[in-house]
This record gives sequence, C-alpha cells and structure tokens, in this order.
Amino acid sequence: MTANEFTRVVPADPVAIARAAEVLRAGGLVAFPTETVYGLGADATSDAAVARIFAAKERPRFNPLIAHVADAGQAFRLVADNPAAQALAARFWPGPLTLLLPRRPDCPVSLLVTAGLDTLAVRVPAAPVAQALLRAVERPVAAPSANPSGRLSPTTAAHVAEALGDQVDLILDGGPCPVGVESTILDVTDPGCPVLLRPGGLARAAIEAVVGPLAAPAAAAAPTAPGQLRSHYAPARPVRLGATERRPGEALLGFGPVPADADLNLSPTGDLVEAAANLFAMLRTLDRPPFAAIAVAPVPEEGLGEAINDRLRRAAAPRD
Repeated sequence: MTANEFTRVVPADPVAIARAAEVLRAGGLVAFPTETVYGLGADATSDAAVARIFAAKERPRFNPLIAHVADAGQAFRLVADNPAAQALAARFWPGPLTLLLPRRPDCPVSLLVTAGLDTLAVRVPAAPVAQALLRAVERPVAAPSANPSGRLSPTTAAHVAEALGDQVDLILDGGPCPVGVESTILDVTDPGCPVLLRPGGLARAAIEAVVGPLAAPAAAAAPTAPGQLRSHYAPARPVRLGATERRPGEALLGFGPVPADADLNLSPTGDLVEAAANLFAMLRTLDRPPFAAIAVAPVPEEGLGEAINDRLRRAAAPRD
C-alpha cells in the first residue's frame, strides 16, 4: 500500500466508527468488516452514493446489491415479511444469511440497489464493527464486497486498500473476517418454496432444519441477487480444480492431507470452516509471480464445502 492508502485505513474504534457514519451520511464510501468479507458501504437511500459503488467496483448495473441493517425490525420495514422469513430471521440474524423479499411500496432504498427489480436483498450482519456502524448511521447501507467486480473478495483491510486504492473514502480495520465467504442468499418471496440463490457462510443443512428442502434457482436472463454471474470471485491467474498434482508453472492449493507438496493448504485437517476462512486470502497470496496459474485440490461438497466449491467454480469459469 502507498502512504496515502494507509491514511484511509483506520482501526475500527468508536471514534473511527462515528467518523465512518458521517462519511456515509454525506454520500461517501466506507469499507468495513462483516463476519463474511469486507463490504464497500454506501447510503442505500441515496442514488448518488449507490452509483459510486458501481463506479468504484466497475460493477454491472444489472447486478443487484444487498442492503445491510442493524436488526430484523429494520429489515422488515424495507421488505414484506412472511412466516418463513420471520423464522429464518429469528434463528439466524444477526449472521451470514441474506433474505430476498418483495420491497415495500414505501421502501426508501434506491432502485439502483435492486437493479430496478421489485425485490430487495436484506441482511443483518453479526460482526461487532458492522453492527456498531449500522446503528451509528441509522439508515440502510448497501455493501457488496469491497473489491473490483468479479475479483477475489477481501477478508482484510489491506486487501481492500490494495484492490480499490483511493476510490474508498475510509477503510475500517476490524481484523480478518472469521467466516471468509459471502453470506448465503435465500429467496423467500414464496414462503412455501425457499430458493437457494447463493450458497455461503450459512450451510444448507442449518437452513433446511428451519424451512425444509431448498429449491434450485430457475434460469434467469439477469441476476436477481449478487454472486450469480458465471465468472466471479476470480484471481487474475487461471484456476484449475480437482488437482491432485502440480503442473509446470502452477501454484498448488491443497485441502486436507493432499497434495502433500501444496504451496498452501486451506485446512491440513480437512476442516471446512477453516478452509472457508482461508479461501480468498490464500488464492490472493498465490495470485502472483512466479506462478502462472493456480491448481486447487478437491474440496468435499458438504457443509460449507458447497459455498467453497461455488466460489471455486466461478473463479475457474471462462472469463467474459
């Protein structure tokens, strides 16, 4: 980071959080830690502020954002709730779960956040810094991951500064994000048929214990929620999946006991929670010379492995 970038990265103490709230209310951009990844926040009720998110990330305007609020009461003032949404909120909020619901007619959130759709994705993050900031700003905050569109999500403040530089007005440093992959997104517009739009930091089994089996999303011409683009979460170097050995020029990212000669290992003990927390940071570490590509060992498709494999498949997809 340059000296100027360091001046915008501040420890997330009460004084800095109060300053960050002022920046948001004035239409600025603030990067802040959630339990999942660092978010790039803007006042969700301001068209101009939300437009700055899209410009800073070079994000397509058709890709919706998530509105973050401090508690379920605030969320359900923005969207129409139903029994399934209430049950999920009671069990998992605050936490790494985003719910997609119909926006209320009087919802003050900018239509840029929803990409013009009549639904809105809402989340109540659990991270103390995020909670303190949302309570201080007293309005919903739109906050996608704080990185250029389609690239690796940041799990530290240094990742944000390196990726976005002077496009962020303030970066709150709350340390590494403990979950390490984005929130799970669930469409509960039909409470009798919840749809898993994006696997994430809350495992499928935990959700299904509350609302029953989850449906797969129908094919759509444009995203209805974040994280649905085919190529996403990608390092600059190409990614090869299911690797059990290293090819010339590749960095090797292991999981569990294999491969034995891995450059880094998501979790030597095969712990999927540890692997999720390490995923983006380790991909970022290997995304540099002398490596020309990144090979990743197989990860089980269970628990948080569903979210890890979703991110890896999108990272390995052909670049548009």
